[in-house]
Amino acid sequence: PAAGKRLRAEASDPPLPPFDWSHLTPRELQNRSWGIQTEERAGRNPYFTLEGREFLILGGSIHYFRVPRASWRDRLLKLRACGFNTVTTYVPWNLHEPERGTFDFSGNLDLEAFILLAEEVGLWVILRPGPYICGEMDLGGLPSWLLQDPTSQLRTTNHSFVNAVNKYFDHLIPRVAPLQYRRGGPIIAVQVENEYGFFYKDKAYMPYLLQALQQRGIGGLLLTADNSEEVTRGHIKGGRKSDLHKPILIMEFWVGWFDTWGAEHRVMGVSEVERSVSEFIRFGISFNVYMFHGGTNFGFMNGATSFEKHRGVTTSYDYDGVLTEAGDYTAKYFMFRSLFESILGTQPLPPVPSPTPTVVYPSLKLSHYLPLWEALPYLQRPVTSNVPINMENLPINNGNGQSFGFVLYEMTVCSGGRLRANAQDEAQVFLNETSLGILTDVHRDIDIPPIMECQLLRILVENQGRVNFSWKIQNQRKGLIGPVTLDKIALDWFTIYSLELKMRFFKKLRSAPWRPLGGPSSSPAFYRGTLTAGSSPQDTFLQLFGWNHGCVFINGRNLGRYWNIGPQEALYLPGSWLQPGANEIVLFEKEKRGSGVFSTDVRRWAGPGPNSLLHCLSPSPGTL
Repeated sequence: PAAGKRLRAEASDPPLPPFDWSHLTPRELQNRSWGIQTEERAGRNPYFTLEGREFLILGGSIHYFRVPRASWRDRLLKLRACGFNTVTTYVPWNLHEPERGTFDFSGNLDLEAFILLAEEVGLWVILRPGPYICGEMDLGGLPSWLLQDPTSQLRTTNHSFVNAVNKYFDHLIPRVAPLQYRRGGPIIAVQVENEYGFFYKDKAYMPYLLQALQQRGIGGLLLTADNSEEVTRGHIKGGRKSDLHKPILIMEFWVGWFDTWGAEHRVMGVSEVERSVSEFIRFGISFNVYMFHGGTNFGFMNGATSFEKHRGVTTSYDYDGVLTEAGDYTAKYFMFRSLFESILGTQPLPPVPSPTPTVVYPSLKLSHYLPLWEALPYLQRPVTSNVPINMENLPINNGNGQSFGFVLYEMTVCSGGRLRANAQDEAQVFLNETSLGILTDVHRDIDIPPIMECQLLRILVENQGRVNFSWKIQNQRKGLIGPVTLDKIALDWFTIYSLELKMRFFKKLRSAPWRPLGGPSSSPAFYRGTLTAGSSPQDTFLQLFGWNHGCVFINGRNLGRYWNIGPQEALYLPGSWLQPGANEIVLFEKEKRGSGVFSTDVRRWAGPGPNSLLHCLSPSPGTL
């Protein structure tokens, strides 16, 4: 949450002088001595300086891992052209260390390349490395294999957790420490963890993290972030000596909000944002816009909320931000640019980059399908166990368990009765291939009809996203948790299939006996078709009419989830994910086949907002 604090200026204070930051950019500023400092002068608020020049931190959040790498430059140029001088990003531990000791900083996860690109564009960087980041990420960005150890206590100085953090920092920090300001890089500040004032389970935790960062070479301006109520608990002793003698930096100024499945689409008006920003500028308050550009929860990276019920965060992380999910300009963008121009005097802003083009791809039908049951031989070898095993503790992936996706449990039953199971987060129950109903974390019982002979009972469980905020992160194991009973008698001998739906699975699936798509088809099933792109593929959106619930894969890459409960009604498909010519599209549909998949160049939401179906005219869509 934003570190909200009271304004300390009077309405009669003189207006701020125009700023000239033309020489305060990473490539221009070669002689570096002090970095970001704080100063105060009689008759005005304390303020930040950069090499002795008064400096407002005008930050905007862009998460490199939520934006296709091919689009990084476009989004950063648009941030700079809007008048911002700083980009802020989280670092997701769970994506960078998917298995213990196995690190990935390649492709879309090349953090160093993103930071250096920001420097090239003319932006400073504030890094938020966690280890916990929240950010509406699965488990707040913590890797799910931390949940294997029942004695581990997340976000504390618990021995098991600290050991994991140390090994992660040993790999992460040497990558970013050379990119700090005093070593000639663009990183002007580093945040120590995130929003610990709300969690606050261990008073030794934040000092430990501070020391862990400093021992590995992190210095300069270090900060914490909490809302106004929790900031005093989340700060580090010695870092907040006197609030009256420090400049204000609002780390998360929300200009919108994230969406969850089954809830109303969230929007925030331009005038409301403009009023707040005008006040920040008038009082000389530094701030970071969250989100300048939200991007997309590709694959299964989304987190979840759990208040009245568990709700997964949508695939779109549009956030009603300054740029849309696809990088389009909004009214907020031009409002910010106008306000920033007013404080920069005669210093011109860079020209606004050309809009990002989107296209409608031509019509083409899905052609084949494959029932899930016939795809099982193409998965990795199933696990057999006398008791159900939760997703994180499956003995797969070099002992690291399963992080995302689905788990299928099979067992034999020889009578009907009342089935009871704790399924996290949602499970479909089948007798052989006949659907019996749904289990959730709330509805844990279902009736099995009378049967004359032994049958195969199947329970397909979907991890819809681990909670990313609150104390509930400690208890976010997925799959079947605890025993499965039939008339209060525990069932045994489970065959367990892991459906992580990774790219290698789809490569193997190409040799499966796909069936032509003609009459009725059973679900859950995979549906395959082809999208034909031109010589220079461009962005589009996929609209799934009549489909219920599942996910879409483009050339084996997981585009994300769709769900007919809304509010998201189209999936963003980056042109950089497409290849010239034929592209394979596969849908994994859990419940019911739809009428088609449509390519459109218009973003759609259900409910209020300028981009919803109620407020836009759709072009003639292409159909897949």
